[in-house]
Amino acid sequence: MSAVVAEGSSLWADAWKRWKRHRISVFSGVVLVGIILFCVVGPPVVAATWGWTYEAQDITLGASAPTLSHPFGTDVLGRDVMVRTMLGGRVSLAVALVATAVSLFVGVTYGATSGYAGGRVDSIMMRIVDLMLSTPYLLLVIVLMAVIPPASVSIGGLDGSIILMFGALGLVSWLILARIVRGQVLALKEREFVEAARAIGVSPMTILFRHIVPNTLGPVIVYSTLTIPSVMLSEAFLSFLGLGIREPEASWGTLVNDGANAMVVYPWLLLFPGLLMTLTLFCLNFLGDGLRDALDPNASPS
Repeated sequence: MSAVVAEGSSLWADAWKRWKRHRISVFSGVVLVGIILFCVVGPPVVAATWGWTYEAQDITLGASAPTLSHPFGTDVLGRDVMVRTMLGGRVSLAVALVATAVSLFVGVTYGATSGYAGGRVDSIMMRIVDLMLSTPYLLLVIVLMAVIPPASVSIGGLDGSIILMFGALGLVSWLILARIVRGQVLALKEREFVEAARAIGVSPMTILFRHIVPNTLGPVIVYSTLTIPSVMLSEAFLSFLGLGIREPEASWGTLVNDGANAMVVYPWLLLFPGLLMTLTLFCLNFLGDGLRDALDPNASPS
């Protein structure tokens, strides 16, 4: 009588099963995809349906309440708020995603190198991180945004303030991630598969980035989903202070700032960008919670 061998499953297959059971996280992911499509596909649809574009103004119309032709209303220059909210969402999401990508690249590389090197190198690298963590996060960004002229970093047709926001937020938000990755690498580098790779002569760089770093992706993915809303809030705060995205570009932060200045008279200028931004932040946080539970190797897959 032959023994029945149970078919194994991978970490990612088990994580997918667990994530599908997390209904709030799944719903948040669906809503988030809808918001992204709204921001990306919406402007050409509005232009084809109503004829409104980001630059179009109607001074005679001025600030008007929401109607069928302007579902989000118009601002004081007669510009359609819905189109501006869509394109502002593009900028906010782009800043958050690119800054998070920069943070991931720097944080994973720095933390993995520090943890694998160990000894004095690890100690020096972590003291640098501790020193930077002791400095207020937003203060560094504000200094960078205030000191570096946006025109000096403009590339092609892309506004310099957006590029500066990419770099400023990304290059100071990697510190916590570096410590997380370092801790994972310290635990993984003593595992049997790493010892086996060393025994057959695999180079340290190959061991680190082909065998160890991929095994840290679980915590890295979860941290990324929680970094994106943090970066979005930072961008909104800087734009609120006048140090973020600059005219003629707009982001959710600048739209909320403009709406806050006129919220008593024209509340829709604040209501719609603020609601969309709040909904996005909630979805990202719920999505991160679901991914954290799904990628927990101690949880049951079924």
